[in-house]
Amino acid sequence: MALPLLAGGNTLLGNLASFQAHAADIEGYRALVCVFLFGGMDCHDTVLPFDTASYNQFVTARKTLMSTYDALPQGSSRAQNQLLALETASNPFGDRQFALPPQMNGLHSLFQQGKAAIVGNVGPLLEPTNRTTFNNRSTELPKRLFSHNDQQSTWLSFAPEGAQVGWGGRFGDAVSGANTEAVFSQISLFGSTVFLTGNSVGAYQIGTDGVPTIRVVEAAPAGVSDMLRDHFASVGSTRQSLFEQDFIDISRVSLDANDKLALATETPLDTPFPASSLGSQLRAVAETIGSRQAIGAKRQVYFVGLGGFDTHSNQAQALPGLQQTLSDAMTAFYNATEELGVADQVTTFTAADFGRTLTANGDGTDHGWGGHHFVVGGAVRGGNIYGDIPIAQLGHNQDAGNGRLIPTASVEQFAAPLGQWFGLNNQELATALPGLANFPNGALGYI
Repeated sequence: MALPLLAGGNTLLGNLASFQAHAADIEGYRALVCVFLFGGMDCHDTVLPFDTASYNQFVTARKTLMSTYDALPQGSSRAQNQLLALETASNPFGDRQFALPPQMNGLHSLFQQGKAAIVGNVGPLLEPTNRTTFNNRSTELPKRLFSHNDQQSTWLSFAPEGAQVGWGGRFGDAVSGANTEAVFSQISLFGSTVFLTGNSVGAYQIGTDGVPTIRVVEAAPAGVSDMLRDHFASVGSTRQSLFEQDFIDISRVSLDANDKLALATETPLDTPFPASSLGSQLRAVAETIGSRQAIGAKRQVYFVGLGGFDTHSNQAQALPGLQQTLSDAMTAFYNATEELGVADQVTTFTAADFGRTLTANGDGTDHGWGGHHFVVGGAVRGGNIYGDIPIAQLGHNQDAGNGRLIPTASVEQFAAPLGQWFGLNNQELATALPGLANFPNGALGYI
């Protein structure tokens, strides 16, 4: 994976020289891994009603889509007797029960083992909102709702497209003093992302096939690349031009970081991973976590991604395979953290543009708002559903129209337990999640 030698804005090379410690020294190792589901996964078709009354309501609300599932050659994976019931440690939903589709048997198993939790109806909010206040516009709403790019950015940074700093980056700012090699604190396997960028930390991009390279060095003829490396190592501070000096200094740091990570991640894992893009990304994350001591990392934030969730049509054909991919990859990754002996020190969570409508548009669904998400790790208070899962009907208090869920938990409430577990104190958490103060119920207690 080639990176440009010099890039502007909030990129790795634009931030290499600006890391600063903002938090007291933090002992031990902890890592957060964000699995972003691009396109907006249908939460209604992921955490499904399972008690007979609720299931029948769901089928009625989604009659055309459920008929499409029924017509599949292999039969419907959404038939009630095919679903994987969730046996929760406690049940705040009364007689209502829930299940996962059979394609998510790995995550179902982790849930039943107490290693995974579900957080219901999360999404961007500026203040608590319901159907009444949404319809009469008496609460302030996030900008550009239901837009893919803007809601991706809002989930990751609390602002629409064009935002410069994400909450994963703010977490990195707070604990940057814990890392000997700060360049390895924020690592993306899915290209550039605002999520990992802070005010003093920036994203280091790696590929599933290894560490990145610098194009001007990689593209040089045989022998010239070694000469460039030697040149960057021997000059820099002697240059009269500040541009040349910075160019060479940043390149030297980049080359040193790439070499160090390449050496540190040479030991393979025994845990098998699925041969999918997400599986490959999470394997690379696990291998990098395995090198944490060699690269001097005590706190890390990772970003990986899986696309294809914009299921306006053909949802019955597309979504089950995506769910299988997600579940298999996340399960393999958890198993790898067990192999590495860091299951209690790594927490993985899903995020997405938005959920989708309860109503079907025929054989698919439309853009929604709130959605349900998974959190996995040895430190998670698993086997429970946190937050809320509204009833599978139209017109309830959290329905913005067509079964588009108005979130009952903000992204800040979802993120706060992750930040606390990561090591942020109350002041640092308030800085990283400035909107948290607008929600009197505070953080969710899943970790």
